Amino acid sequence: MKKIYLYPFWLRFWHLLNALLCLMLILSAISLRYSSNGNLLFSKNFGIYSHNISGILLTLFYLYYLLNSILTKNYKQYLIKLKGNYRNLLAQFQFYAIGIFADRENPFVPSEKKKLNPLQRVTYSAVMFVVMPVIVITGVMLFFPETAPDRVLGMGGVLPVAILHTMGGYILFAFMLIHIYLASTGKTISELLRSILSGWYLADDEREEETLPGTSTSVLLDENKRIFPVIFYNPLTIAGTFISFLSFGIIIFFIILALYSGHVAPYVGIITFIILPGIVIIGLNLIVIGAFLENRKRAAMGDSYTKKLPVIDLNNKKQQIATFVFAIVTLVLISFSVFGSFKAYEYTESDEFCGTLCHKIMLSEYTAYSKSPHSRVGCATCHIGSGADWFVKAKISGSYQVYAALMDIVPKPIPTPVENLRPASQTCEQCHRPEHFYAEKKYDFNFFASDEKNSPSKISLMLKVGGGSLETGKHTGIHWAMNISNEITYIYTDKERTDIPWIKVKNKATGKITYFTVPGVKVPPELFNSDNERKMDCIDCHNRPSHQYNNPNIEVNSFIADGNIDRSLPFIKMLAVQTLENYVSSRETSYNDIKTYITNYYKRNYPDILVNKQNELSQSIKSINEIYLRSYFPDMKVSWKKFPNNLGHMYSKGCFRCHDGKHVSPDGQVLSQDCKICHTIISQETPFTNGKIIGESLSFMHPGSADKTVKIKNCPVCHGVQRDSHIKGKD
Repeated sequence: MKKIYLYPFWLRFWHLLNALLCLMLILSAISLRYSSNGNLLFSKNFGIYSHNISGILLTLFYLYYLLNSILTKNYKQYLIKLKGNYRNLLAQFQFYAIGIFADRENPFVPSEKKKLNPLQRVTYSAVMFVVMPVIVITGVMLFFPETAPDRVLGMGGVLPVAILHTMGGYILFAFMLIHIYLASTGKTISELLRSILSGWYLADDEREEETLPGTSTSVLLDENKRIFPVIFYNPLTIAGTFISFLSFGIIIFFIILALYSGHVAPYVGIITFIILPGIVIIGLNLIVIGAFLENRKRAAMGDSYTKKLPVIDLNNKKQQIATFVFAIVTLVLISFSVFGSFKAYEYTESDEFCGTLCHKIMLSEYTAYSKSPHSRVGCATCHIGSGADWFVKAKISGSYQVYAALMDIVPKPIPTPVENLRPASQTCEQCHRPEHFYAEKKYDFNFFASDEKNSPSKISLMLKVGGGSLETGKHTGIHWAMNISNEITYIYTDKERTDIPWIKVKNKATGKITYFTVPGVKVPPELFNSDNERKMDCIDCHNRPSHQYNNPNIEVNSFIADGNIDRSLPFIKMLAVQTLENYVSSRETSYNDIKTYITNYYKRNYPDILVNKQNELSQSIKSINEIYLRSYFPDMKVSWKKFPNNLGHMYSKGCFRCHDGKHVSPDGQVLSQDCKICHTIISQETPFTNGKIIGESLSFMHPGSADKTVKIKNCPVCHGVQRDSHIKGKD
C-alpha cells in the first residue's frame, strides 16, 4: 500500500465550503418553497437572507474554483476519453449498481494523473460545467430581475429563469445525495471522506492501471452470482432501472415534503404528478426494451439457453426472483399509478394550477378571482362542472391554451369564452336557486364628486331581486320575471352580446309568446338560427361573477367612504381617477407613477398639503396603487373597459341592452327603463339637497346637479367606455 497526494489544499478548501453553502441553499430553499408562510425550517426573513448570501458566496467560490482549475491544470481531470470510454463507463456503472454489493473490487484505480473514474468524469463535468453555471447565472438574474429577458416561450422572462433555477437546484440536490452515498463506498465507510479531508489516498501497490486487467462485463457479473436472468444485464435495462428508481425516489420525496409542509408550489406539482411519472414510465419501457434486445442478440449469437421470446420457468431460481420482483414492482407501480393519476387530475383541476402556472398570462384573472365572493369556489367547479363530457372538452381546450402560451400567441386580452360556457343551470344553480329568493335587497351607495371638497352623495335603495315559485305563492321581482315565470330567448349581433335587436318572451304558465324588436333595426335573416339564438340564463346578467374589473369611480368611492383615501385632500377623487386611467405606465412602476403625478399636483396648487397632511397623502397614494394593482393589467391589455359588467347599467349597457325604452312588441308593449321597475329609492342625499330626502318611492336625482338630463341619456353615455374612449391616450 502507498499514499498518493490526490487533493491539494485549495481543492479541499473549496470542496468543504461548497458543500456547506449548497446545504444551506437547499435547506433555505425547502423552507421557503414548501410552506405557505415560508417558515418551515427557519423564519422567512432568515431563509431569504441566508439563501441570498449563500448564493453570492457560492458564485464567488465557483469563480475561485474555475480560476484554480485553470492555473493548476486541474480541468484536465474532467476531460473525457472517447476511445474505450463506453466499456469503462459500463464497467464502472455496473460496479456501483451491482458489483459493490457482491464485494467486487472497483475497476478503477485512482492515480495522480487520473483522479476520477470514467463515470465521475462525465457526471462531474455535467454538474460543474453545465448545472452550476445554470444555477449561478439564473440566480444572478433572479437577484437582479432587470437582467432577465422580457419573454421566453410566451412567458415573462423571470418565470422561465425561476424554473431553470429550481430545476438546477433539484439536480444539484439529487447529485449531493448520490455523491454522499458513493463517498461511503471505499474499503471502509470513512476511507474516501478521510482522503478529501487530508488530501492523501491509500492506493494498492499491485493495481496501477485505470481498469483491472481483463476486466469485462462477464468478470464483473459472474453468471453464477447473477440475481436475475442474463438478459437483464445490459446497458439499456440498467439505465432504465436507474432512471425509474431515481425518478420514483424523487416523487416520494416531494410527496413527503408536500404532506409535511401542507403547501405545494405550482411547478413542484407539475414535476411531481405529471413530469416525473412520465419519466418513470420511460425508464420502465427501457428496462423491457433492453431485455428484449439483449434476448434477440443472444439468440442470434446461437446461445442455446436463449429462446426467440423470453420463457418464464419458475423452477429456475433466478427466474423465480425475477418474477417475484416483477410482480411486486408491478403492484407498487399500479398502486402509485392510481394515486398519481388521481393527484395529477386533482392538481390540474386546482386553482393553483389554473391561476398561477402561467403567472403573467393569468395574473389578471387570478387577482380578480382571489378578491371575488367566489374565491373559495374552485375554478373547475364553474368552468368545467361535473361530468366526463365537459371535462374532456375543457382538457382539449386547455391543451391548445398551453400551446398558445408556449408559442406566445395568446390573445391580449384573453376573450371571455361566452360561446363555450356551460349552462348556468349546471353550474351557478347548483348553489344559487332563484326559486328560493323572495325578498328585496337593500343597497347603500356612496358617491363623491370630482370637486375640491370631494362632495359626498348617498343613495339607499331596495333592489327587487325577487324570485320564488308558484307552489310557495311567493313570486315577484327580477328573477321571477326574467328567469322563472318566463323563458327568454334573444338574438345578438356582436360577440359580447351587448347589442340585442330581437327578443322572444315565452310565458311558461300560458305558453304565450311575445316578440320585442327595435323599430327601424332590421335583423339579418341569417341570424335566425339555433347557434345565434341564446336562451337567457344567469350569466347574461351576472357575466363577471368572479373576474370583475371595477371602474375606477366605484373603487375610489369605496376607498374614500372607508377612509382609506382621505376625503379632506382637495380634488383627491378627481386626481385618483385621472391617475388610474391616464398616468400609470406599468404595474411595476405604478406606485411611483401615482406618487409623482399626485405629489406634483399638490406641489403646484396646494403646497401646504405636502407639509400638513403628509401621512394622509402617503396612505391615500398607497390605496390608489392598490386599486390599480387590482384592476389594471397593461401587459395583457386588461381593464374594466375590456370586460364590462352587465350587472347594472351605470358603466356599461347592462340592463339597457334590453330595457332601453326602444324594444317594442307588435301590440305596443315597451321594455321600459323606468328606475322603479327594478329598484325602489328610499333615501337620497346630494350636494344640492338640503339634507337627506326620505320617502317610500323617490325619483332618482343625479348627484351632479338637479338639471342633469338623466331622462334623455342613459348612464353609460357619460360614465361608460363610450366617453372614456375619446380621452387622449386611452385605448
